[in-house]
Amino acid sequence: MAKPEVTGLVLTLNGAKHLGACLASLDFCDQILVVDSGSTDATHDIAAARKARVLVNPWPGPKKQFEFAFARITTPWVVSLDQDEILSAELRASVIQALQDPADMSAFLCPRTSFYFDRFLRHSGWYPDLLPRVFKLADTGVHVSGPHYGFEPKGKTRRLAGDIIHYPYENLKQHVEKINYYTQIAAEEMHAKGKRAGVATAVGHGLARFMKIYFFRRGFLDGKAGFVLAVNSFFYAFQKYIRLAELGTAKHRDS
Repeated sequence: MAKPEVTGLVLTLNGAKHLGACLASLDFCDQILVVDSGSTDATHDIAAARKARVLVNPWPGPKKQFEFAFARITTPWVVSLDQDEILSAELRASVIQALQDPADMSAFLCPRTSFYFDRFLRHSGWYPDLLPRVFKLADTGVHVSGPHYGFEPKGKTRRLAGDIIHYPYENLKQHVEKINYYTQIAAEEMHAKGKRAGVATAVGHGLARFMKIYFFRRGFLDGKAGFVLAVNSFFYAFQKYIRLAELGTAKHRDS
């Protein structure tokens, strides 16, 4: 059986920092497609230097952007990375080997290790973070929850060896900014569904989140990074529910 052709897919927006390494790790692909949302940094130059096909489409949300990309892919298989992700040498070799003969698989699951504070996390609920990033296009859909997305393969999957190397935040300031963004979206979605909360609910969810990350998911084994993540996880949960409470108060005040 002939090896199926594969497209490397990356969605970008001002992703110059890690994009070169990201695309280099995909250089075994028959094609590389970069769908950009309107970068103003060196993203386009980096992609062009890596012989990627670059399409510009203003950001319509993750689901619609992936649908835009999928409609322009002509190969049966896809390897999808974020602009801040890189295939490790081991995972790259695993992907190449798996695609030599994917048999009846719909997707291959890739572990992901993320750098946070001062190290790559190996606990805290952030690892192995298995993701179906190598998939047969015809068998795969996209699901979205708030600002987050994921791929949904319809058939069999198998785990590969090696890791996606992930740099999700440049610093803690950026993490807090994203928490601010994500929690507002989540609170608005919950409010629209009729959910309500108060201060006690917000504190309770925050404490539960800290306990889950630091103790039950063994964040303490990630050292200082695990503790910082657990504290910020408390902050995330607290902010989500206190903003939900705020929306309820605003509605009552304005009525």
